[in-house]
Amino acid sequence: MAKQKTKEKSGTGTIAQNKRARHEYHIDEHYEAGVALEGWEVKSLRAGRVNLGDAYAIVRSGEIFLFGASIVPLISASTHVVADDRRTRKLLLHRAEIDKLIGSIERKGYTLVPLSLYWKSNRVKIDLGLARGKQEHDKRDTAKERDWNREKQRVMRGRNKQA
Repeated sequence: MAKQKTKEKSGTGTIAQNKRARHEYHIDEHYEAGVALEGWEVKSLRAGRVNLGDAYAIVRSGEIFLFGASIVPLISASTHVVADDRRTRKLLLHRAEIDKLIGSIERKGYTLVPLSLYWKSNRVKIDLGLARGKQEHDKRDTAKERDWNREKQRVMRGRNKQA
């Protein structure tokens, strides 16, 4: 009998998340977009050398670009290329989605914030959130609700152990 090849899942799952975005913004809608990358950037993403903390998406001449995301180059992968870790990267969306996003951004004052970067069938995808900024009291309310949910879980766990 011939040996069957097993598929390795080396390129699956989440690469990076922007936890700060959920704290700073109300996320109203999610969009999945592809990212136009160079070869050295893909190798760096496989090594997990990415930071989405200061990133956001901007509109230029009817297209959407990722601005401020830092992909740190690997020393071994980018020897023949001048690597710019914070270069502006094009996001790949359908025209109807782009038009809808541009309308929301320009008319309603929304912001496009990257929430996570992940692999989907060997391609890098980004989860964009159409977001409104939170005010200080909203952030405090979110923190109180999170703490209350944790406390409820602790109480319920304690009750289950006694029963």
